[in-house]
Amino acid sequence: KNQMNKRIRIVTFAAGIRCGPRSRRVLTSRSSSFKSFYSSQTDGSETGVGSLRRRIDQLEAERTQLYSQLEKHHAVGKSNILILGAGRSSDACIDYLLESAPENGFFIRLGDADIDAAKSKIRNSPHGTAFQLDGSSKDQREDEIAKADIVISLLPVTLHYNIAETCIKHSKSLATASYATDQIKSLHEDAVKANSLIMMECGLDPGIDHMSAMRVIGSIKKEGGELKSFQSFTGGLVAPESDNNPWNYKITWNPRNVVLAGTGVSKFRQNGKYKYIPYHRIFSRLETLKVPNAGIFEGFANRDSLKYIKEYGIQDCPTVFRGTLRRPGFSKAWDIFVQLGMTDDTYKMEGTEEMTNRDFINSFLLYRKHDSVELKLAYHCNISMDSPEMQKLKWLGIFEDKKIGIKGGATPAQILQMIIEKKWQFKKGDLDMIVMYNHFIYEDSVGDTHEVTSSMVTKGSERLTAMARTVGLPLGIVARLMAENKITEKGVRMPNFEQAYNPVLDELEKRGVKFDYTDRVVSSHTLTEYATY
Repeated sequence: KNQMNKRIRIVTFAAGIRCGPRSRRVLTSRSSSFKSFYSSQTDGSETGVGSLRRRIDQLEAERTQLYSQLEKHHAVGKSNILILGAGRSSDACIDYLLESAPENGFFIRLGDADIDAAKSKIRNSPHGTAFQLDGSSKDQREDEIAKADIVISLLPVTLHYNIAETCIKHSKSLATASYATDQIKSLHEDAVKANSLIMMECGLDPGIDHMSAMRVIGSIKKEGGELKSFQSFTGGLVAPESDNNPWNYKITWNPRNVVLAGTGVSKFRQNGKYKYIPYHRIFSRLETLKVPNAGIFEGFANRDSLKYIKEYGIQDCPTVFRGTLRRPGFSKAWDIFVQLGMTDDTYKMEGTEEMTNRDFINSFLLYRKHDSVELKLAYHCNISMDSPEMQKLKWLGIFEDKKIGIKGGATPAQILQMIIEKKWQFKKGDLDMIVMYNHFIYEDSVGDTHEVTSSMVTKGSERLTAMARTVGLPLGIVARLMAENKITEKGVRMPNFEQAYNPVLDELEKRGVKFDYTDRVVSSHTLTEYATY
């Protein structure tokens, strides 16, 4: 009896290691029926033992059949999907994969430091489970990744190299919305050898921007066209119905990134010439754009547009520019902070616990005993006291005698972030909006010059912001395609190839994230007129 019970445990455990919850339930049911059957055969007769042996043989056959089904399950790409992180951008990704789970046989394992948050996002689904994740634990990371087929990381970017390395070690594939750093790119050959796909930049920007651009660029190339200009802009903004402040802006994402936007040198190519904009000129070198169904915007340069020239296969394109969208007037007012040095993140200011907002801005102005802070600022920035820029600053509370209250000192950027977070926060009922706009000029095979635009405008809901949806949803779609073996590339990649961008964009359109396209023949001078940075 002890030997038989041990055998039951071994059979059930061995099969349960690799099977999903449905198969585990079947095995548990079979082992329970085995135990019940054994209990009824206690007379010690040859008949009872013979029947028991036949039952053992039957269970062994069923176990073999289950293993066969599990191998087929894995062979067609049905997978255990591990999601690391249950933050703001995870909802759309989790919802999509749980919705896809019954048809595809997925089982979702969601890990986060906040176990209650993870459980709430699984919503008692039979196709998923939540567990507490210690992001710093190498042993837990190794164990969880080894058991998974596909890994999605929504953890801080600083952890992604170690996660990618572990995925490669265990021949697993990874999808994330974060940038492909040089450090992660260095893993490319190792990933190829391990038969792993490390898919980076699968969110909004980077992500959907690549895919929408490559769909048009790929089409132009297939038709024998020659690309002359490519410009791409994205903005995370407040929806018009929730736009109720003079900046026409609220924080939809990481507030630190808002403060540090544009830092460094912006690099791009214009009419065959390499161009560079230093940080102190970023917010004064603007392009005005009209986006269908969204209105007028201003665009300022992103940090490095050149790094995508090779990725997009547009080495011969004379103009390549990527930028960020804001409503008109935002950049001129924000430039005041840049010019004063209030976005600097390289040193800590003293006395920040007792410092007020008014003291903070006054720290960067000339000492004039009898002049007000407002007057000194207007003089320094060459603006009038009743200018739109001054009205924006007053609304932000920058001149108020409100204590900052940060102990131990803080950088100017940290203090500014604290001030804007209080004023630019979304309130209950507020909606955000994502706007993406791509502009292409190309010459077709017969010599005509075309202007092509693709634009996407999508709004959030009270449950899910547009930002979270457009970051999480494409990531979930990419993971599904990887699990179904519909993306067969290996190595460190981004979704700039047709096998990735076409199905993702098609699925996004079904779910309301849709691009509108225009294509018109224009005169050749349009190219020169448009590129005016």
